[in-house]
Amino acid sequence: MNALVHDGTAVLGRHLQRVRHAPAITVMTQTMPIVFLLFFGYVFGSALAMPGAEYRSQLVPGLLVATAAGGLMTGMFQAAQDAHRGVADRFRTLPVSRAAVPLGQALADLATSAVGTVPLILVGLAMGWRVEGTAPEALGALGLLLLFRFATTWMGILLGLASKSEEAAGQLGSATFMLPLLSNAYIPTDGMPGWLRTVAEWNPISAVTTAVRVLFGNAPVPADAAWPVAHPVAGALLWSLALIALFAPLAVRRYARG
Repeated sequence: MNALVHDGTAVLGRHLQRVRHAPAITVMTQTMPIVFLLFFGYVFGSALAMPGAEYRSQLVPGLLVATAAGGLMTGMFQAAQDAHRGVADRFRTLPVSRAAVPLGQALADLATSAVGTVPLILVGLAMGWRVEGTAPEALGALGLLLLFRFATTWMGILLGLASKSEEAAGQLGSATFMLPLLSNAYIPTDGMPGWLRTVAEWNPISAVTTAVRVLFGNAPVPADAAWPVAHPVAGALLWSLALIALFAPLAVRRYARG
């Protein structure tokens, strides 16, 4: 355990250094959610059957969750980059815990994501979004966001290590942009066809989005929803913990095998 902590901290520092030396990528990944917030908030909000301010109160939590789900893309791309440029091979030749390398990447992504959430929240507040829940509930919402980001990053790391090339990982990562569209992050699911609503509500993003909205006090639990959305906090926790329990060991095993 001591070796895992020590080695994981060293790898965490290495990834944070990489973020510092690649500011353009960091700026792009942090500003795109703000651009989406402005676009969806002022363009789509006026086209939906709810006032713009009301839609923005629904949109900000959904976009926070969609950004957290972006751990799938960033984890995939960074793991594929290290794997196909020989960095992972060099780490495997060192007396370093096999679990420390992917763990360090996941923790570094979590740290940068936590920092990047701040400007998105500030822009949302400037647009009229408000936290209507209590302080402990709001902290719980932020905790769920970080837990979900951690879970999706492990998914990305596994897929990145299994990818055939950096280009393949980049293309697959770009396709993950569709996942929030098949959820309640941007629009309610009650107007969807029955089969599509079922798919959307069993999407983990929907459970986490509903939980964050409820904890922020922005919306009640939808009626007649699937179990993960009808019990959003429990559903969000179960989805996140299940994804970590499944993908973290597989990612460590894949890294160790090379």
